[in-house]
Amino acid sequence: MELETKIAELSKTARDHREVLATEEAAKNALVMPFLQALGYNVFNPGEVIPEFTCDVGTKKGEKVDYAICAGDSITMLVECKPSGVDLNLKHASQLFRYFSTTEARVAVLTNGVVYKFFSDIDSPNRMDEKPFFTLDLDNVKKTDHRILQSFTKNTFDIDKIITEAGKLKLQSLVYKELTKELSEPSEEFVRMIASRVQPGRITASVKETFEGLIVASASALVRDRVNDRLTSALQGNGEEDPEPASSDDCEIVTTAEEIEGFNIIRAIGARKVDPARIGMRDAKYYCAVLLDDNNRKTIARLHFNSATARYIGTFSGKGETRNAVSEPLDIYKFEEAILDRLTELND
Repeated sequence: MELETKIAELSKTARDHREVLATEEAAKNALVMPFLQALGYNVFNPGEVIPEFTCDVGTKKGEKVDYAICAGDSITMLVECKPSGVDLNLKHASQLFRYFSTTEARVAVLTNGVVYKFFSDIDSPNRMDEKPFFTLDLDNVKKTDHRILQSFTKNTFDIDKIITEAGKLKLQSLVYKELTKELSEPSEEFVRMIASRVQPGRITASVKETFEGLIVASASALVRDRVNDRLTSALQGNGEEDPEPASSDDCEIVTTAEEIEGFNIIRAIGARKVDPARIGMRDAKYYCAVLLDDNNRKTIARLHFNSATARYIGTFSGKGETRNAVSEPLDIYKFEEAILDRLTELND
């Protein structure tokens, strides 16, 4: 809970002072150093956190990485910082790629103070991977992030466990992408596998086309039914809650009580314009969408309630989505006019 509280405080700092964190030094002082402290490291002990750590790379001498985290005589993590307004990409990781192979560190962190991207050498030993195995976004902290972050704290740092976890997280991400692709645009192999289990006989072009549509529709129905089951359970007040995922292999989409409350408020507002039965919800990894006619092209609003420190309701107009800060679901009533205007727009 202590780590969770400190991350929540950092999220508030990032949110409240974003406009003055434009430089790299400002981001380091206000966000990165407190982040390292939250993990249990003494940033004022040069034997534990070395600032401006020199990494000689080939013919390039005197190149520096912003921080090197030490355990005894060993370097365990390298941290490279950028200004908070920078959208981190591979170009910004180029220094870390060079630094990584010159030390014994197997974890590298690229950050702008708000987003922290964790890299390792899962694909090839002693060569930093091109993609991070874990990303922490202070603007959107998830429950599972705290559990993963715990692995990087000073008292529990175990590189073997971290690398094992990193491999699982990376595979989970790949599996997620493949499943998403298969369920939205089924491959021929997937269609044939499902069709052969359901309908005996030859898989003709006509059968294949039919099952392609059935798979996409069934995937949407499956997600919708799971959301409706949770919604029904909450409305019946049985007090049961879905347990938080115990491992990185579990699904990260959790429909919370606040999202359900927010949905009910939007549906109550919308009932003045349309049949409330036409208003439904579809939860996703980063937000919960409230839709008209279960059509993702007819988004009424989005509930950005996944962060532990900041909540927003996304309202829509011809200009796209506008995020509005709310402290609790009841604040949604302040945006009643925008919700009704959106329904008028969608229902025309």
